[in-house]
Amino acid sequence: MYQGFYHFTEMPFSLTPNTDFFCALAPHNEALKVILSALSMSEGFIKVTGEVGTGKTLLCRKLINHLSDKFVACYLPNPYLTPDELRIAFANELGIDTGKDTVPQQGLHSAIENKLLTLKKEGRQAVLIIDEAQSLSWDALEMLRLFSNLETEKSKLLQIVLFGQPELDANLSNPKVRQIRQRISFSYTLRTMTSAEVDYYIGHRLTTAGGSEQLISKGLRAFIALVTRGTPRLVNIVCHKILLRAYGQGKESANWQHTVNAVFDTDDCKRRLVPRQSVVILSIAVLAVASVLHFYGSPGL
Repeated sequence: MYQGFYHFTEMPFSLTPNTDFFCALAPHNEALKVILSALSMSEGFIKVTGEVGTGKTLLCRKLINHLSDKFVACYLPNPYLTPDELRIAFANELGIDTGKDTVPQQGLHSAIENKLLTLKKEGRQAVLIIDEAQSLSWDALEMLRLFSNLETEKSKLLQIVLFGQPELDANLSNPKVRQIRQRISFSYTLRTMTSAEVDYYIGHRLTTAGGSEQLISKGLRAFIALVTRGTPRLVNIVCHKILLRAYGQGKESANWQHTVNAVFDTDDCKRRLVPRQSVVILSIAVLAVASVLHFYGSPGL
C-alpha cells in the first residue's frame, strides 16, 4: 500500500471517522459551536442534519471528545432499536446494571430517572447523542419524548442531540411526533465544502498523516471539488484512489491521468460530472487530453 511509499504515519483518506483528522472548517466548526452553546443553556432537543457523507459521524465523535467533565455523554450509534432496547442501551451508557437480577424491566425507567437526578445533584448533565437518527422508529421517538419529560422544577435532567440525514426532518414533520418537533430548540444543517475548503481539507489530511501537501496539486484539488461537490466522503474516496494509481506507477505525486481515472471509477462523481449517455465519449476525450499533458511533462497544475 502507498502508506510507506509516501511516508504517511497513517492512511490520510480512510473512511473511518477519526477525530485526529478533524478539519476546523466553517460547516463543522459552526455546528460544533451551536451544539455546545445549546448544551450550555440546558436546552432539550438539538438536531443536526446533513446529506450522506457530509461528516456527521465525525462531528458526533468530535463533540463527545470535546465535552467537559460536566457532561456525561451517552452515545448510541445504532438507532435500529425497539423502545425497550433503546431504554436498555441508554441505561447501559449511564452505567446502570440492566441484568435480569438487578433492575426489572418495568423499573428501568425509574432507575434511569434516579441516575439522572443523582448526576444533577453532582452538578453534572447527561447528554444522549444518537447518530443516524433518521432511522429511529415512531415508537423509539416516542420513548425519546418520554425521556425528555424527565426534569426538575428548574431544569431538564437530560439533553438529547440527534444527528441524521435530511429524512430526519421529514420524519419530524409528521403529526405523530409534533411534540418532539416543538421541543427542538436548536437545529443546524451541515452544508458541503466550498472549493477553497476542499483545497484546505485535502492539504490538511495529507499533512496530518505525515505526508507532503504537494502530493495532490491545487489544480487537481479544484477539479476534485467540482466532481465531488464538496462532499467529504467522496473527496476521501477519490483522493484515496488517486494516490493508489500514483503509487501503482511509482510517481512521487499525482497527475491528471490518475485523477480522471479515479473520478470515472467513482460512480457518484462520474454521474455528477456528465449525463450517463455522455460518459463513454467524454471519458475518451478527457483521457486523451490527460495523455497529452502527461506526455509533455505536466504532472499537475
